[in-house]
Amino acid sequence: QVQLVESGGGAVHPGGSLRLSCAASGLTFNSYAMAWFRQAPGKEREFVAGFGWGGKTTEYTDFAKGRFTISTSSAQNSVYLEMNSLKPEDTAVYYCAAERTRGPLSKHERTYDCWGQGTQVTVSS
Repeated sequence: QVQLVESGGGAVHPGGSLRLSCAASGLTFNSYAMAWFRQAPGKEREFVAGFGWGGKTTEYTDFAKGRFTISTSSAQNSVYLEMNSLKPEDTAVYYCAAERTRGPLSKHERTYDCWGQGTQVTVSS
């Protein structure tokens, strides 16, 4: 059974940084695409960044490029999201997601099979 557990959220001032972690069990990155999504109050869940299966491809949404970095650790079976230069509009619940696939990385939440419980990120002065 696949399980994803996020951690690392919190409250920071604008310009601050956070590192989110997603501990994965029951899967290997060779058979799963991994992604981070976020959902702000009153808005739909949106793709932030992701790794294709086997780590062969990496994609970021426009607002994440240059500020966020996704990485993995096979030894820890974990996925990370390093977030820098945080803005108030980055305030959201951040979710880790996994899709069993050997196909292209998807940016659509409905294609993902498993989700973590989410971790809150709040950016305010």
